[in-house]
Amino acid sequence: MHTTADLFQILFAPFFTLVKDLPLRKKDRGPLSWYFVITLLVLLAYGLVILFSASYSMSYQESGDSFGQIRQQLIFAVIGLAIMFVVSLCDYRALRHATIYVYLLSLVLLVAALFSNNPTNLQAKCYRWVDIFGVTFQPSELAKFAVILGTAAYVDAYRQKIKGLIYGIILPSLPLIPILLLILQQPHYSAIILILLIYVTMLVCAGCGLRWMPMFLAIGAAGVVFFLTSQQNYVQTRLDGWQLFSYDTSTMTDQTRQSVYAIASGGLFGLGIGNGRQKHQWLAEVANDFIFPVICEELGFIGAVVCMVLFAALIIQGILIAMRAPDLFGSILGVGIMGQIAWQVFCNVGVVTNTIPNTGISLPFFSSGGTSLLMLLGEMGVMLSISRVGNARIEERRRRKREEFAKKLDGGRRTTYRRRESARTI
Repeated sequence: MHTTADLFQILFAPFFTLVKDLPLRKKDRGPLSWYFVITLLVLLAYGLVILFSASYSMSYQESGDSFGQIRQQLIFAVIGLAIMFVVSLCDYRALRHATIYVYLLSLVLLVAALFSNNPTNLQAKCYRWVDIFGVTFQPSELAKFAVILGTAAYVDAYRQKIKGLIYGIILPSLPLIPILLLILQQPHYSAIILILLIYVTMLVCAGCGLRWMPMFLAIGAAGVVFFLTSQQNYVQTRLDGWQLFSYDTSTMTDQTRQSVYAIASGGLFGLGIGNGRQKHQWLAEVANDFIFPVICEELGFIGAVVCMVLFAALIIQGILIAMRAPDLFGSILGVGIMGQIAWQVFCNVGVVTNTIPNTGISLPFFSSGGTSLLMLLGEMGVMLSISRVGNARIEERRRRKREEFAKKLDGGRRTTYRRRESARTI
């Protein structure tokens, strides 16, 4: 039985260790991966331009200010970039001591959302938002990072045991259950699906219970499909309105139909930035979940390809950063963060193109939403922290090789000089 001292040790000892280890030591302050930073900034700028084009009509209708939504997003973008560069100066390895705090905070906020009287909750008839100091916050965004951080810390702590079923699949899945149950009560099915995809990706990349993974995935997929098909609500309506490879728009839901119209009308080069038609009160959630059709309508197939290429470049560079991390924790943490970006892009584009059933998943760095943008840019700061440490180790190895080569070269020169002197003496 735990005493008060034991509980204090469990809850507060990691905090002091976190504070002590958080600043990045000088020897680990390697250069930033500037190609990653530049790709991210270009992607963010692209997203802000498209968001303004998508939102000005809706903003004017709601508040009489065409710049209302983009102004708010710009503020969050500036704050998020500042957070990103500050986080890049912190040691990502210290985050493992913050795992319990991020997890508990996520649970508290998810519970608070269920009892929140936030106007967005009442209007949407779901409980996904809480007010923190006057700012609307979506706890499921923090829950995603809690799962990523917790899974990475677990894999690092039990790296010698994760090949089996118990330590590889069952035990790391237990902390996931309270988060999923709370999100289910909101309800927020898309967040549940996304969290599960990120979690499984991290387990597979870490090599957790690979022999049991096919059975685990089959049971999990069957459970998700059974649950969704048994829901007699808007989920069933969206499933009924989805037919893969169907060209009959009359069977689609209205939102999907308008999305397909926008994508089809863009052609190769689009109608021109700002000239889209579907955003004018035809396509719902045009500044959020359905912002990708605006890219297709206004910039055409070329604009959509550029968007996909930028995301692909960011994800590939992020994976390379994770692979160069000096420890398993950094590698799996990086995989989880970039897995979130990859799965969100895949699901968002899949929804708007009618490839997968309609579900609300935002497009990273494009969709409106301060919570999502701040969390994403903070996670990019973690990636930059991993890159700093990894680059510092690479530079240190290169420096040692140069010194060894210089010593060998200098030794060879001295040997040659001695031989010449010996020849002259003889």
